[in-house]
Amino acid sequence: MGSNREFLSRMSLNQITTEQLNLEEAVKACTKAEVPWISLWRHKIEEIGLQQSKRLLKDAGLQVSSLCRGGMFPASTKELRQKNLDENRRAVEEAAELGTDVLVLVCGSSLEHDIAACREWVNEGIEELVPYAASHGVKLGIEPLHPMYAADRSVVVTLGEALTIAEKYPAEKVGVVVDVFHVWWDSELYKQIARAEGRILGFHVSDWNVPITDTFKARKLMGDGVIDIPRIRKAVEEAGYHGPIEVEIMNQDLWDLSGDEVLATIKDRFVHYV
Repeated sequence: MGSNREFLSRMSLNQITTEQLNLEEAVKACTKAEVPWISLWRHKIEEIGLQQSKRLLKDAGLQVSSLCRGGMFPASTKELRQKNLDENRRAVEEAAELGTDVLVLVCGSSLEHDIAACREWVNEGIEELVPYAASHGVKLGIEPLHPMYAADRSVVVTLGEALTIAEKYPAEKVGVVVDVFHVWWDSELYKQIARAEGRILGFHVSDWNVPITDTFKARKLMGDGVIDIPRIRKAVEEAGYHGPIEVEIMNQDLWDLSGDEVLATIKDRFVHYV
C-alpha cells in the first residue's frame, strides 16, 4: 500500500461527512488537515453559488473527486420526468465548471408507481443524459444503493444492475461507483467488481452499523462495523481503479463534532481500516 502519506494522498472528504460545515468551512478543514480531495454536494454549492464555490476550491488548491448528485429520474408524469432531466443537465454543468469529470447518479425511485416502471424511467433518463454529459466532458457514475433504499432513493440496488446499464455505453462516458456500505453484502460482489474493470469511477468507504437504527444516518466510522473494507479496496484496485477514495459517512455523532475533529478522526481510520 506504500507509506501512510502516499495512501492519504488518495483520501477525499465526501462533504456529507461534515454536513455541519458550509463549503468554506469544509475547504478550510481539508486544507488544515492536508486532505487533497473533496467530493461536493450540490446543496452546499447552492448556499453560496457556483462561482464563489469555484473560487474557494481554486484558492485552496483542492481537487474535486466528484459531484453528488445527479439521478432521481423517476416521476409520476412525463412533465416531472422532464423537469428531473433538466435538473440533471444543470448538475452536469456544475460538475464541469467545478473541475470534476464524475457526476454521481443516485438513480431514484417513486412511491407512486411500480418498481418496473421506475427501472424503465431510470434507463430512459440515463440514455437522455449521456450525450449532454459527454459534451461537457463529464462521466456518469451509477451508484447502486443498498436494497433498503429501493422504495425512495434508488431502484438500482446491486453492482451487477448498475453495470448492466453502464455497459450500454462506452466506458469513457458511463461507469459505476462502488460504495462499500451499499454493496458489501452481495454474494456476487467480487465477480461484479472484476466485471467492472475500466468502469469504476469512484470508491466510497464507511462501515455498517449493527443494528441499523436510522436508515439515512446509519453509517459508522471505518473499523466500527462489519465490512471487510481492505478486501473490497484491493478488488477495486485490481479492477483498475487507483483514484481518490471518498470517506462518506452520514452519522449524527460526526455532525456534532467540529470539522477539525472529524478530519483528524477519519484520517486515522482511513490509514488503519481502509
